[in-house]
Amino acid sequence: MSKQLIVEYMPFTPIGSLTESSGAAYGIPGGFVVQGVLQRAGEKNQNGRVYPRSILQRECMRYQKEFIDQHRALGELDHPESSVVNLNNVSHNVLKIWWDGDDLKGAVQILETPSGNILKALFKAGITLGISSRGLGSVKELRNEGTVEVQEDFELICWDFVSNPSTHGAFMRRTHMNESVNKTIKPSKYDKVHDIITSILCEDGKCRI
Repeated sequence: MSKQLIVEYMPFTPIGSLTESSGAAYGIPGGFVVQGVLQRAGEKNQNGRVYPRSILQRECMRYQKEFIDQHRALGELDHPESSVVNLNNVSHNVLKIWWDGDDLKGAVQILETPSGNILKALFKAGITLGISSRGLGSVKELRNEGTVEVQEDFELICWDFVSNPSTHGAFMRRTHMNESVNKTIKPSKYDKVHDIITSILCEDGKCRI
């Protein structure tokens, strides 16, 4: 079986206040940190995929050693069609991951980069966001109609923040988890996002779009 780019969306609800001092607990005074669910094991998602816990645990151990421990667990704002993290679009760094039952949780630092500043502004404005895993691997169809299982060759690349998640509950909110799929977005919400992004990119009077 050949490897393919596998993209998944999971609920990620910020816990605690979203302030410039939220990173103090992680040794980052003045840092902006959010934490919540990154991924879920053993449960069929809306894309029809199931991630065995043993595979996710193995990848988490590798990711911890090769990326988090080396302070380079970077992710991007929105998903690229690539298996490589593009430094020009980096918005955050994963500080810590841990298991809570079948939920994989994490603490994520929002960086002072152009994409990170956009992400931070969206959080502060109360915009609904999602977080999504990106990896390489193959899948195997199970007997259950429409269900496939991620196989042993799966390799986790990173987690990205996204604006348009398509999986059940795949949203990130300031205060609570949205347990339904939001398929209708009012034009005013897009206008608000556009205004925030434009204000950041054009804050010096010269737009860099």
